[in-house]
Amino acid sequence: MITNDQGLVKLKHKVMEEVCRLAWSDQLDSEHIDEVVFQLIPGPKPEWRCCIYKEREIIRQRVRLAQAKTPTPGQKSDNIVQVINPACDSCPISAYSVTDNCRFCMGKACLNSCKFGAISPGENRMHIDPSKCKECGMCAKACPFEAIVHLERPCKKSCPVGAISYDENGFCVIDESKCIQCGHCIHNCPFGALGSKTYLVDVIREIKAGKEVIAMCAPATEGQFGEEISMAAMKSVMLKLGFSDMVEVGLGGDMTAAYEALEWSDALREGRKMTTSCCPAFINMLKKHFPEQYENNKSETVSPMVAVSRYLKTTRPGCVTVFIGPCIAKKSEAADESIPDNADYVLTYGELHALMLSKDLDYEPVEEEYQEASSWGKKFAGSGGVAKAVLECMKERGEDVHGIKLLRCAGGDECRKALLLLKAGKLQEDFIEGMICPGGCIGGPSRHKTEVELTRARNVLLAKADDRKVLENLKQYPMDRFSMKRSGD
Repeated sequence: MITNDQGLVKLKHKVMEEVCRLAWSDQLDSEHIDEVVFQLIPGPKPEWRCCIYKEREIIRQRVRLAQAKTPTPGQKSDNIVQVINPACDSCPISAYSVTDNCRFCMGKACLNSCKFGAISPGENRMHIDPSKCKECGMCAKACPFEAIVHLERPCKKSCPVGAISYDENGFCVIDESKCIQCGHCIHNCPFGALGSKTYLVDVIREIKAGKEVIAMCAPATEGQFGEEISMAAMKSVMLKLGFSDMVEVGLGGDMTAAYEALEWSDALREGRKMTTSCCPAFINMLKKHFPEQYENNKSETVSPMVAVSRYLKTTRPGCVTVFIGPCIAKKSEAADESIPDNADYVLTYGELHALMLSKDLDYEPVEEEYQEASSWGKKFAGSGGVAKAVLECMKERGEDVHGIKLLRCAGGDECRKALLLLKAGKLQEDFIEGMICPGGCIGGPSRHKTEVELTRARNVLLAKADDRKVLENLKQYPMDRFSMKRSGD
């Protein structure tokens, strides 16, 4: 994961690594968990909080998240993204604060502008009462010295749907009816106060039980770990971890593109606007914030993750499928019981890294070659990749794609604006490709390289792919044996 706070990332990964080690050795009990807590926070002095007792409680709650539990015992929540309250106490409660630039002037324009009685004179400068402040911003506009600043918390600022607020104690509160599970808040919190439920322990238990557990690596994988770590190298490390096999989900990109192309052709004939269906955070945005457009305009074709899972469960009955990628929202998609034969579990790259550390493994280049997807399916992960693959399938069927107007959206704000246009009946384009992360899936919250590094390594790896056609490639697979519709019908 890319972040400016590598210390925080190391702590997160270390907790998950130790939980995995306990799971491998069947020692995931309270006594051994306490040993891990004291090992990570030995004391007697705290390192990053007011006391070692708070630090230890944060670790305990992270251990619970690593077991796919809510941070606090007894807490009821199906949300993937969770708040670790002991870690969420260092942000200012007030959104507007008076700085030292305050001249304590006679005019007191700030006081006169406030209609809620939130501002009063202090000893050396004006004071804002956060319990009365309505965050209208009039005081900041009125101050001639610009001494009042707006301090928006990074978690709230990063949320594209306004799902984050605060309680009377200043703790972050997630409105689960609005949350689209994108995970942007998690990697924007500098205190590690937000996290996601993790299914590492479940995956380890399935492997230890002797089940056929198959890893499914996202198209965004190529380039994440450098230009020498190909899909064949990923398969090698998966087998060392105990997975029975690995399949690249770019194959699912081919499957999704082929069937979404049929939908696009129908929609064009009917004069109906359509959206893509691959990004689960985008689908969550549609479902929760634009329900009419969710019913009328979204593609009914399953995502590449679901497509590959259905293919595997059809050809290898009883197998357990585990999607691995940069996306947190995929966890919510896998948990959607309305989608039959879905992926059983989802791991992010950061979680995979912790799993590898628990087995003392690292990525290594291999000589072998492995390719199941066309280059179009492999490129699904980049912004514009889905639309290009769909248009390719239409062209391979002999259709004229000239004149088709596409709106490519990458990032929460772009997606929301496009859907507002669609809702208002003012969308000029025929189709919306929606991806909540900037740059598409490759820019997901659990990415492992900077954009420049990722692009360079990815281009090297993608250049090695052969030029097979999408529809020709799919003739090798039993597409008639499973449904590509979300409902499974």
